[in-house]
Amino acid sequence: MSGGAASKRDGFFERVYAIVRRIPRGRVATYGQVAALVGVPRGARAVGWALGGVGRREASVPWHRVVGANGRISLDGRASGLVQRKRLRAEGVTFVAGRVDMGVHGLLSRARPETQARVHRQRASSRGS
Repeated sequence: MSGGAASKRDGFFERVYAIVRRIPRGRVATYGQVAALVGVPRGARAVGWALGGVGRREASVPWHRVVGANGRISLDGRASGLVQRKRLRAEGVTFVAGRVDMGVHGLLSRARPETQARVHRQRASSRGS
């Protein structure tokens, strides 16, 4: 195969999937961060295209761990956005004003221990009710 979609899938798309597979449970990265890690700093939209091609049942690529700038769920209100929010919550990701708390869950964040303790207390109390 040569050119077009095949080369994108074999190259860029596969590099995106490799990066996304490395995002740990309970953490998120933005489309822009993934693009920068892949080596295409202005390729956030292309990361979205790559993840849009992942089958939603494909467990090996945790697409739901990639969010828009400032923790925004890009497909919010659509079925995929609802699935993404549900999966993130199941991993313990917290939301503030409808967005992922990037200070706690962002891939590159370094939340202070007291902030992490607060989040853990909130999670424990929400599970108990």
